[in-house]
Amino acid sequence: MRKKLWGGILLAAVCLLPLQAVVADDSRYQPTKQTPDTQTVYITDIETKDGHTYVTADPIQWYEGEAANQAFREHEQDPDMTEAPDGYYIVNDVVDPHTYELSPDAVVELQYYNSTGKWSEADINWNERVSEAKFVSLFTPSDKEIMMGFPYHLTVQDGKIVKVVQQYVP
Repeated sequence: MRKKLWGGILLAAVCLLPLQAVVADDSRYQPTKQTPDTQTVYITDIETKDGHTYVTADPIQWYEGEAANQAFREHEQDPDMTEAPDGYYIVNDVVDPHTYELSPDAVVELQYYNSTGKWSEADINWNERVSEAKFVSLFTPSDKEIMMGFPYHLTVQDGKIVKVVQQYVP
């Protein structure tokens, strides 16, 4: 099964928010640096038990720029549309979830989230650091679907997540 995201995850949120709430200075955007320990994923579950937090994540392929256009053409083969909408493209041909422990001192950087309890007040704050506890708390029943719709870059070392970076989605 292949999941594709075309500016789509924020579509529901955008419909509910004033336009100025989702407009950002895209010129400040910097792609997340990939290392051998980094994987790009969708988070499919977060669970805390026995004092430990576990994140279940499904690896995806995230493309930007010309690489996104090339991946789009390979997967979509649509003669009327030859470039990835919004400059990015996601491929998830195989659902293969893995569960990792989230380190209590993990570095977590978010781009966009419901920090006040009202999505209408949400705004983009590039690489805003939040605590591991705050990150986990954002996956409430009412916000979980939106938070899980963003791609995340996880840095995993020795089986534990030591860094989480929410991917900005234009």
